[in-house]
Amino acid sequence: MPQLTWVRMALTLSLMLLAGLLGHQLWQRSMYAPWTRDGRVQADVVHVATDVAGLVDLVFVHDNQFVRHGDRLFHIDDRRYRLALQRARASLAERQADLRQKRVQASRRAELAGNVVSAENASDAVSAVDTALARRDAAVAAVALAQFNLKRTTVYAPVTGYVSNLKVHRGDYAQAGQALLALIDSHSFAVYGYFEETKIHRIHVGDAVTLHLMSGDPDLSGHVESIARGITDRDNSQGQELLANVNPTFSWVRLAQRIPVRVLIDHLPETSFLAAGMTCTVIVHPRQASSRRP
Repeated sequence: MPQLTWVRMALTLSLMLLAGLLGHQLWQRSMYAPWTRDGRVQADVVHVATDVAGLVDLVFVHDNQFVRHGDRLFHIDDRRYRLALQRARASLAERQADLRQKRVQASRRAELAGNVVSAENASDAVSAVDTALARRDAAVAAVALAQFNLKRTTVYAPVTGYVSNLKVHRGDYAQAGQALLALIDSHSFAVYGYFEETKIHRIHVGDAVTLHLMSGDPDLSGHVESIARGITDRDNSQGQELLANVNPTFSWVRLAQRIPVRVLIDHLPETSFLAAGMTCTVIVHPRQASSRRP
């Protein structure tokens, strides 16, 4: 009977020790292991706008369509800009004819200078040529500007990616500089993992990363590209006197701040689906202890 009691006590102590060790390991992993469930997929979003104003007469894409760099997105009615180009060319022809006339007059007066034409008249003729030349150059610039505006009536995709939030339709009036659609750059997908400050010391630029998507797609591999060097201090806002407005209270429970870590995806399989805003788990595999953060 006493022997059975000792066995039970030993078994109980062993289980308690094992539970303590497992609890310690779980605590260490939760507090210090470089992983987080707070990961977000992000991408560069290009706000596409027209450089000239006018009625939209053609839309070549639809919402969420994949487009390549240089593909046509939409077109502005260009009749007004074609007329502007014709007027600029006509003005250029007029300025060129006036310049030729002024040069002939200046050449003639230069030949007759001293006898028939005074030096002052000859000088005025040269000045008239310079003025006509400047007006010709301005007309050349006006033609170039009209050609540029005419070319800008067709809006092309500045990057390869996905059309998103398409807000332009045939018949809409587009204002110059007003964004009409968003284009998500398909080559800019990256992941931001928000790690507690207690884990940052174990993360280094270049560390391998495993990305577990919440969507259920196969895990992705990547590497740490950079680590943010600052976040907003919510307790140190600026008061009316331009002094620090520090919160007078302090909670006994201190929550670790989260630092953004940018992770580049090494390879994105064609079967994987990524959308900006998706969530994932980010697991960093630290290098050797001799590694140094730059």
